[in-house]
Amino acid sequence: MKIYLVGYMGSGKSTIGPLLAEVLSYKFIDFDTYITQKEGMSISEIFKNKGEIYFRKAESTYLQQLLEEESEQVVVALGGGTPCYGTNLQVLKDSDAQTVYLNWHFKTLAQRLWSAKEERPLIASMQSYEDLEDYVRKHLFERGFYYNQSDLVLKIEDQSPQEVVDSIKNSLL
Repeated sequence: MKIYLVGYMGSGKSTIGPLLAEVLSYKFIDFDTYITQKEGMSISEIFKNKGEIYFRKAESTYLQQLLEEESEQVVVALGGGTPCYGTNLQVLKDSDAQTVYLNWHFKTLAQRLWSAKEERPLIASMQSYEDLEDYVRKHLFERGFYYNQSDLVLKIEDQSPQEVVDSIKNSLL
């Protein structure tokens, strides 16, 4: 089974993914790391040097490559915007991958992101917590249409990472 984790930045895809892969004895791929390796620069550098449009096109190309070349037993943590651009959602739906949406409340996501905003090119320049919260709320509203088409929508409130992994495992296997 191929499992692709989707959700907003800060939703824990890069934390849950390796844990889930370990429990299932699957390979784990962080899609941002995959793109970084293919492009030879960080996501922040891609945004800065080549722009978001270039990044989104490259992201679509690499998603298609990953779906075609990866084995049956893989957990992939996608970038927050990956399923929301171009034909990426349809490509995922047409594949044999199972998608899992890690669904957090926007206030929790904003709290998680505020402390790590310098590492996130789309929010690094935000000056106030209120601006960040508004940004997250707006993005979740826009992206909810895409995220909610996942094979499994997992509402997360205060579960530990291990509890989230157990929920995914019990729901998909």
